[in-house]
Amino acid sequence: MPTSRIVVGMSGGVDSSVAAYLLKQQGHDLLGVFMRNWEEDNDGHCPARQDFLDVLAVADVIGLEVDAVNFSAEYRDRVFAYFLAELQAGRTPNPDVLCNAEIKFKAFLDFALAAGAEKIATGHYARLDILDGLTRLLKAVDQTKDQSYFLYRLSQHQVSRALFPLGGMPKTEVRRIAHEIHLPNAAKKDSTGICFIGERPFRAFLEQYLPKEPGAMQTTEGKVVGEHQGLMYYTLGQRQGLGIGGQKDGNDEPWFVAAKNMADNTLTVVQGHEHPLLLNRMLTASQLSWISGSDPDPEKPYAAKTRYRQNDAPCRVLSLHDDTLVLEFETPQWAVTPGQSVVLYDGDTCLGGGIIN
Repeated sequence: MPTSRIVVGMSGGVDSSVAAYLLKQQGHDLLGVFMRNWEEDNDGHCPARQDFLDVLAVADVIGLEVDAVNFSAEYRDRVFAYFLAELQAGRTPNPDVLCNAEIKFKAFLDFALAAGAEKIATGHYARLDILDGLTRLLKAVDQTKDQSYFLYRLSQHQVSRALFPLGGMPKTEVRRIAHEIHLPNAAKKDSTGICFIGERPFRAFLEQYLPKEPGAMQTTEGKVVGEHQGLMYYTLGQRQGLGIGGQKDGNDEPWFVAAKNMADNTLTVVQGHEHPLLLNRMLTASQLSWISGSDPDPEKPYAAKTRYRQNDAPCRVLSLHDDTLVLEFETPQWAVTPGQSVVLYDGDTCLGGGIIN
């Protein structure tokens, strides 16, 4: 039986709990660690205390030693500051991608290695294998839960020290195991959204850090149809919360955000989901990160995602140099958003990606 020392990150949710249980059943020397990445706000929106209680309750059931570590300062410095700066620059960052690269697989990994661990484990839905001495990041068996998109910035050092016990099973099986062994959080809802925002409205949270900067909401012809509250509160393709009614010309198609003009603080909106301004066949990306350590082959066909909840889109590499990637898609992609990540795949293998310019 294996006896390697593994530190498993536990969030209080069912996924990390079942991951810990599976590793415990395999006979590993296991330590569960609860990561606190955000200090509770004055309005009490941070659920960290209840999550930690859930971790302790799960640990009692499966017979697990538990510790807690506070990475709030690292999170604010490495993730939240970047998040705010990107929003102010008119882009839409994905803090979960940065959190994985900087906190869960850097600060937490450093903590675990210092504690004598050989590996860290999480409840992510992804798989790993080794080919020609390199660790490959693969999509999860349950494609509806696959989280390789959020892990694309990890390095060989990071993935080679990682374990994803849930990558080979569907979410339904994870829930079944949780109920079968009577985990107290077996029916707990999956967390959604960004950890530091929680269940509260996105704009209400941001107003604490980025005050309103109202400006004109206008059509491509320059016609003012409303007022926005600040460009940082909106993202390309956004439909909800625009507050624009129908127009007198009889066009009752919904409105979408199509562009931000930082120079004059205007928000361009268009009508219709398939408006040409919402569709792009090409994109450029920078801040590139390739898990294998080598660049993708421009001669090979690939697929890519420009957002998490998206099917793979066939594409090809037009150019790759000076930390700039140019991709062309077979079909136009909807609402390609600066600041988000484009992630490249070769079949089930996640190659890496970059930040969309």
